[in-house]
Amino acid sequence: MHISRTYINGQFLNPDQSSLIAECFNPATGEAEARYVSASLQDVDEAVCAARKAFETTPWSQSPKLRSDMLRLFADRLEACAPEISQVLVALNGKLKREADQELNASVSELRYYSGLARNIFGRNIEIEPDKYSLIEKEAVGVAAVVVPWNAPATLLIRSLAPALAAGCSVVIKAAHQTAQVNEMIMKCLVQDQNLPLGVVNWFTERGSQASQYLCMHPDVDVVSFTGSTHVGKLIAESSAKRLARLSLELGGKAPAIVLKDADLDRAVAGIVAGATVMAGQMCTAISRVLVHESIKDTVLDRMVSAFKGLRVGPGADPASQMGALIDKASQSRLLREIDEAKQSAELLLEGQIPADMPEASSFLSPSIIAAQDLDSHFIQEELFGPIVTFETYSDIDEAVARSNATRYGLASSIWATDYRIARYMARRLKFGNVWINAHNRLFAEVETGGYKESGVGRLHGVDGLLDFIETKHVYIDTTH
Repeated sequence: MHISRTYINGQFLNPDQSSLIAECFNPATGEAEARYVSASLQDVDEAVCAARKAFETTPWSQSPKLRSDMLRLFADRLEACAPEISQVLVALNGKLKREADQELNASVSELRYYSGLARNIFGRNIEIEPDKYSLIEKEAVGVAAVVVPWNAPATLLIRSLAPALAAGCSVVIKAAHQTAQVNEMIMKCLVQDQNLPLGVVNWFTERGSQASQYLCMHPDVDVVSFTGSTHVGKLIAESSAKRLARLSLELGGKAPAIVLKDADLDRAVAGIVAGATVMAGQMCTAISRVLVHESIKDTVLDRMVSAFKGLRVGPGADPASQMGALIDKASQSRLLREIDEAKQSAELLLEGQIPADMPEASSFLSPSIIAAQDLDSHFIQEELFGPIVTFETYSDIDEAVARSNATRYGLASSIWATDYRIARYMARRLKFGNVWINAHNRLFAEVETGGYKESGVGRLHGVDGLLDFIETKHVYIDTTH
C-alpha cells in the first residue's frame, strides 16, 4: 500500500519509529486505500527554511524563462500521467471518473496558462524630472504556503501553485490527508525536473491541524493561499494579522440558482441537478439554494424531484454512476442529521437515502430537497457541503435578488432565463464573485474567480491570480550627479 511522505529540499523523508502513519480510505468501499506520514512541527520548520533559502539564494525568482519552461514541462508530464492519477483520485475522493478527468484536464490548462504569464510580468518606468527616473518593479513576494483541501485536490493545488511559481515564489504545500497520494503524484511530475532549484517546492501531510496552523503562523511565510471553510479562513486571518501576512482565501459558499418565469425549464432543471450534485455537492460553488418564481414553482419542483430520484448514485469508477460518494462516513452521518432536523423544523420535499445496494462501510447518500422560506433558517444560512438543496419561491425580481443576497456568503450564483436584459440587470445586483447565466460552475484558467463577503479574499485564476504573489517596488534613480 502506497505511503505518501514529506518532501523537503529535494528529498523524501523516510519515516522513523516515532512517525505517525495513518490510513486513507476509499469512500465507495470504506476500505483502506493508501497511507501517509503525518508531519511534525520540525518538518514544517525545515520545509519553510528550505523554501526561504531557495528564494533568497537561488536565481529562481529572477528567471522568468526558467519558470515558464518548468511550468510548461510540468503540464506535459501531468497530462501524460493524468489517466493513472485520475484512477487514484476516484478511489480516494469518491468522485466520478469524468469529474476526475475534467479536474486533471483543467489543471493542465492552468499550468500552461501560467507558463505563458511567467514571461509577461512587466514593470514600468517614467522620467519624473530631467535625468531622474522612477522604476516600478514587480517582484515575487517570497515564501508561499498553499493549503489544499480534499474535494478537488488537483485543481485547488494547481490554481494556487501555478501563479505562485510563475511569480517566482518558493512554496510549502500542505496536502489534505484524504487525498495526499494525488498531490504527491502530481508534484512528482514537477520535482523530477533537474532544473528546479532545491527547496523551491516542499510539501507535507498531517493528521489533524497543528502543523497547518503552525505553517500559516510561521514568521518566514509571506503569503498564505487557503481553500476551505469560512470558519478556518477566519482563524488563519486572525493568526496572520499579527504579522500582516498576505492572504488569498477562497472560503465557503451558499450558491443560489434563480429560475425566472421565462426560463427554459428543461435546460434549467438539468443545469441545477448537475450543479447541485457535482462532487456529491461537496464543492464551495455547488448549487445549494434553488429560488423559483411562484408562478412555476409546482412545475419546477416536480421536475427536480423526478430528476433527483432518477439519479444513479454509485462508485465513481462505474460509468453508469451519475453522482459519487461523500468523502467519508462522518460526512454522511452529519448530513443524515441535517435531514432528520429538516423533518422536525422544516418541510422535507425529498429525503436523501443511503443506497441499499452499496457496501455498508461506504459513504453514499442520495440528494435531498428542503422547502425553506424563512431567511433565518439554518438550511438557508449555513453551508451544508453535500447533496442537499433548499427550495424557495419569490414573487418578483427585487425579491429574488434580495433573497439571494441574504446570506454571509457571496461566492457563486446562477440565473436561468431567456430574457438576457433582465438576467444581466440581476447579475449587476447580485453580491457574488461569480454569476453564471444559463450555466453553473463554468470556471476557466483565464478568468478570475473569488468571493464577496465571507466567501473569500483575493482572486484565483487569470492575470489577477498572480497579484497575491507579487510585490510592487519603486526604485528612484537620480542620474544628474
